[in-house]
Amino acid sequence: MNLWEKIVPKVRLEKRKLRIRKKIFGTKDRPRVSVYRSLKHIYAQAIDDEAAHTLAACSTLCKEIRSSLKGKTKSEQAFIVGQHLAEKLKSLGIKKIVFDRNGRKYIGRIQRLAEGLRQGGIEF
Repeated sequence: MNLWEKIVPKVRLEKRKLRIRKKIFGTKDRPRVSVYRSLKHIYAQAIDDEAAHTLAACSTLCKEIRSSLKGKTKSEQAFIVGQHLAEKLKSLGIKKIVFDRNGRKYIGRIQRLAEGLRQGGIEF
């Protein structure tokens, strides 16, 4: 595998992220939920773009849900993270969001996180 085969997909992902970020905008009433997926973990945060402030965040590293993630697959972990973030958003009085996949396809762990948010009562 040469250097270009490693760099080109990352550059394409960054271009997609920037192109999408121009169109997606979160407010305090309807924040943008940005999802980041690494090989081991998944992170999600609700962002108010007007104030450039994070309203709520959750990941597979959160202390509150860390014990319930033991022995689960990564997809199941993403679903639990989505449910936990939905609980946090509901406690803030937020029922609608804008979902930002961060340039990734709506498949796998990102889809499961979105399903967890929906099951938690969040609309998007």
